Amino acid sequence: MGFSTTAIHAGNEPDTATGSVSVPIYQTSTYKQDALGEHKGFEYARTQNPTRSALEQNIAALEGAKFGYAFASGMSAIDACLKLVKAGDHVILGDNTYGGTFRLFDKVLSNYGIEFDLVDTTEITQVEEAFKPNTKMVFVETPTNPVMSVTDLEGVSNIAHAHGAKVVCDNTFMSPYLQRPIEHGVDIVVHSTTKYLNGHSDSVGGFVALNNEKNAEWIQFVQNSVGAILSPFDSFLVLRGTKTLAVRMGKHNENGQAVANFLAEHPKVQKVYYPGLVSHPQHELAKKQQDGFGGMVSFETGSLNNAKKVLENVKIATLAESLGGVESLISHPASMTHASVPFEKRQELGITDGLVRISVGIEDIEDIIFDLDQALN
Repeated sequence: MGFSTTAIHAGNEPDTATGSVSVPIYQTSTYKQDALGEHKGFEYARTQNPTRSALEQNIAALEGAKFGYAFASGMSAIDACLKLVKAGDHVILGDNTYGGTFRLFDKVLSNYGIEFDLVDTTEITQVEEAFKPNTKMVFVETPTNPVMSVTDLEGVSNIAHAHGAKVVCDNTFMSPYLQRPIEHGVDIVVHSTTKYLNGHSDSVGGFVALNNEKNAEWIQFVQNSVGAILSPFDSFLVLRGTKTLAVRMGKHNENGQAVANFLAEHPKVQKVYYPGLVSHPQHELAKKQQDGFGGMVSFETGSLNNAKKVLENVKIATLAESLGGVESLISHPASMTHASVPFEKRQELGITDGLVRISVGIEDIEDIIFDLDQALN
């Protein structure tokens, strides 16, 4: 089946009890058992829920994975993946990753004996040189948040597998509509479903997709043991979102390119970060492993004062955390999403006080551009 057909139908079988076309919200904490040890496949809602199971089948199919697990947030999904390593193991972490991911490694996992090094994963030689005898995982985000660097997934996967390590890719920025990392050798894909998969800024969730049965059994065990599960209602909302993922992402992609082109020519903008621009250092790689360039654009205004003027004067774009909703959202990475990253590291990565990030929505493109133009001016 094609992508749109899969998005609409995978996991979305009509309800057997009523014929409901939409998967019902099974808002229950437990399930009746006919006799001791006899039940209908559901015992307790932390362990299984029909609405969540439908979503897990749906997103796994979109990512080309055999197994999928829905979590309470993107960070809880990432944390579950990191439970595949143990004290004394080493992880190679992309140096320009989401601030919350860096915080998890730096402030939490480091307390439990998990070693990690920040590496520019856009440079294959640096990835190769970063391996140690105890390296068990490479964690990448591509394109990165917020400077939109692109990692060669096939190249990194080949190196990691030669060293006996797993590769985890955060695919939140692209969604499976524009990028399917498993097709490029990645072992595990994670998402914040809060973003493009849900698409309507009304749910928080996370997802893990993978093919290895042994690793999948462990992720499911962790999901049940820790209990950071996606609720039935949130599962319902994300299922609603994935049905329109293809049409939404098509528009996000179209508008994102138009905004990047506009900003690249604007006299008040010093630099634009967007893989769809020919000037982007990994433009050709992005064309190779992505089916588009997405709706995330970052741009340099030159100073904190300039950034504040833009952020305080936009009318259509909303100043807010998060991304991937149908509405345009604009943010200041240095003080918002990446505030937990040390100042020196932010400067090194290009996350300056003048950097602005916009999640380009699906509004009329003329209105988005007019809004940015008047704010810049």
